[in-house]
Amino acid sequence: MNTTTSKKTKAALVTEKLNQLVGKENVFSVLEDRICYSYDGSKQKYVPDVVVRPRSTHHVSAILQLAHENEIPVYPRGAGSGLTGGAVPVKGGIVLDFTPMNHIVEIRPEDLTATVEPGVVTQTLQSEVAKYKLFYPPDPASAPFSTIGGNVAECSGGITGLKYGVTRDYVLSLQVVLADGSVIHTGRKTLKSVTGYDLTRLFVGSEGTLGVFTQITVKLLPLPEKIETLLVFFATTQDAIQSANQIILNNLLPRALEFIDKSSITCIQGYKQEIQIPDEVDALLLIDIDGRETSVKAEASLVKEIVRKNNAIRVTSAENAQERDALWEVRRAISPALYNIAPYKINEDICVPRSRILEILERIDGIHKRYPSLKVASFGHIGDGNIHVNVMYDKGDQQKALAERMIEEILSNTVEVGGTISGEHGIGNVKSAFLPLEIPPRELEIMKNIKHLLDPKGILNPGKIFLE
Repeated sequence: MNTTTSKKTKAALVTEKLNQLVGKENVFSVLEDRICYSYDGSKQKYVPDVVVRPRSTHHVSAILQLAHENEIPVYPRGAGSGLTGGAVPVKGGIVLDFTPMNHIVEIRPEDLTATVEPGVVTQTLQSEVAKYKLFYPPDPASAPFSTIGGNVAECSGGITGLKYGVTRDYVLSLQVVLADGSVIHTGRKTLKSVTGYDLTRLFVGSEGTLGVFTQITVKLLPLPEKIETLLVFFATTQDAIQSANQIILNNLLPRALEFIDKSSITCIQGYKQEIQIPDEVDALLLIDIDGRETSVKAEASLVKEIVRKNNAIRVTSAENAQERDALWEVRRAISPALYNIAPYKINEDICVPRSRILEILERIDGIHKRYPSLKVASFGHIGDGNIHVNVMYDKGDQQKALAERMIEEILSNTVEVGGTISGEHGIGNVKSAFLPLEIPPRELEIMKNIKHLLDPKGILNPGKIFLE
């Protein structure tokens, strides 16, 4: 029997076994179905051998036990919205589609917790807990479609990170299926627990390489009574960043503090004609302030005073939901609008200490001068130093190579100023080559040893994080 025939026979046997374990209706082996699971937000394409939609922890355990016994790669997948290839099945194998496991198991207002399955959409959880006047703060831009399981796997951030932190700050407990199919529970459904090693934090952000989540318990907060949004126009980037610094130094902690540079502004003006931004504006700050109504009013007044002292050209304020949505449309329009500049882009999510924000932006400008055929736009969560740097290029291998070279320079400079190559997107396979820029050899060795301990056969999301 030749190798190709042998592989086909094994695949057929595995598919038949999966049919028995989870039901034929949950197993997809037709090419057209498999192609739908071959990519994520990184726009790579690798076709899996089979797609399975588990409906329970028992299903996941049985699938992983089968995969472990047969050394079959397994790729957990939520909405496929990740930007670094986290869900891409680079070695074929089994894709686990968690969208059917989308139940909110319980919301416990008295405990300030909610327990969910991994396929629950982030915004769905936020809307449901709001009915109890509670608040799940992590708010990635993908919240309307990304899943909690994916957010936990990547330790997603978002616009509220400055004041409220990121996903790991809200995960209390996990039910995890390990590579061999065994089921473990980490953490407790309590707001405090310091018993033993913090395995929960180990799994959060592990990108599906250490285990597969089947239940997640998160911490909730009281829903803020009031949110006010300010859109502030500046003639220079320096004035915008100085304003942001002064806001923090005055003991103010906005819910969101977003920065938008001149290139991004130019894109918005061409993409959304109804958004009126004066030509002399080189930078914007978009600021959310939340809390009690009286405190929001006082803090908004102080923020307006600070930005005006730092040469703000204009301050636009919104107090109701409709006006807030109109101002936030400025921020939401950026990503699609960037394609007006060039047909291809690389979106990086560097994060630096707040004191080095202006320096890294100046360094990026300096690097850009050496690549005049490329375009660069920067925006993002300036409040916590997390900046989305977009390098855009035209079709062609030479342009792509230039863009990749420029990205490497940007990432190297980011690490030089004490920053990180990923604030919220994760490593996946897109950034794995750059991991050694930030992580020293001994620390990398420890990480790989942990991976081997929990996944000795290397079946969980292989080809991710580490170069192989």
